[in-house]
Amino acid sequence: MPAAELTPAEAARLTARADLPLDGGRHAGVAATANHIHSVVSVLRELDFGDTPPASAYRAQEENTEDEITRKADSDAAV
Repeated sequence: MPAAELTPAEAARLTARADLPLDGGRHAGVAATANHIHSVVSVLRELDFGDTPPASAYRAQEENTEDEITRKADSDAAV
């Protein structure tokens, strides 16, 4: 069930409650931004990550990109 969108009045109330008062003209922008973030997170929650290993399983390894190889070759040629 989708949640109702945040209104500028609710944004004003919530920011004041969090002791983060905003100028009156910013409430609509904050509400719009919060609604956009909520819609993106909602889409991400629907993704199936069943076959994706946890982040702790990832091992970063040094990779030589084409640009790095070109720069190294250029610096070796300059010597």
